[in-house]
Formats: sequence, C-alpha cells, structure tokens
Amino acid sequence: MLTVIGVDPGTALLGYGVIEERDPPRPLAYGVIATQPDRPMAERLLQLYCELGAILDRYRPAAVAIEQLFFARNVTTALAVGQARGVVLLVSAQRGIPVVEYKPAEVKQAVAGYGRATKVQMQEMVRLLLDLPAVPQPDDAADALAVALCHLQMSRFERRLEETRGGG
Repeated sequence: MLTVIGVDPGTALLGYGVIEERDPPRPLAYGVIATQPDRPMAERLLQLYCELGAILDRYRPAAVAIEQLFFARNVTTALAVGQARGVVLLVSAQRGIPVVEYKPAEVKQAVAGYGRATKVQMQEMVRLLLDLPAVPQPDDAADALAVALCHLQMSRFERRLEETRGGG
C-alpha cells in the first residue's frame, strides 16, 4: 500500500497528515507540531526537523506532498513558511523521500472538485473522503490531509495514464 504524508508548513504550527492508499483512503495519523513563539527561530526549526523526522521514520511514506508557497500579502509570514518548507525539504531529502509540490488550486480541484473551494468546503471533503466523524482539527492538520489526498488522486491518475500508454 502506498503511504503519503501531506505537510502544511509553518513555524508556529506545522500540520501533517499521513494517509494510506486504500478504498477509501485511510488516515494513519494527523496533527500538528507546535513550537513556542518565545523560543529562538533556530530552536523552533530544530524542533520541526526532529519531530517531522520521527514521523517520517515511523511511517516511511513513499512521498511527501506539500503546497507550493503562494503569499503576496504578509512578507513576515511568507519568510516563516519558507523556513519551515526548507526544513520539510531537508528532512525528506535526507531520508530519500521525494517531495511533490501542488498549487493550492490543484489541491482544491483534486479534493473538492472545484479549484476555488472554500476552506469549509475543503475541510468537509477531507472529513468525507477519509470517513472521519468530525473535521480534523486544527485547520493545519486538515490542510495537510488535503494535500496528501491530492497526491493520492494525482498518483492514481498518473498510474492509469501509464497503464493506458503501456497497453495501447
């Protein structure tokens, strides 16, 4: 079974969602890695590195899925997210796990069927697709699960394309 982890990067909260490809997909774990805002940034990044590394070591996913960085309004937030993304890329590369990036609209299209779906629509679709009793909390965990679901959808599509090309 293919296992994938979706990551919603942030330095205060880094969301993660580990999903196993089944029918329907099965969530293995999800949540957030929370860092203390009063700690130096270097310590917070180290915490993200260590805790995400432990999650990757435990579940050994075939891929790490992450949204492409898309910020225009808040430079400080964009820098913090960029630093967290760097940690995700580093810890994944050290373990030989490929990182796949998706645009926010691609994630929305794959999960909700509409590239401009609202946050509430996305959270409800994550709940339904994973057969969960409630929307995953906090939002960062639900966002990470959405990215993981997107990757599973895209992987299935790519496999079917390869089968069609190989069989035709």
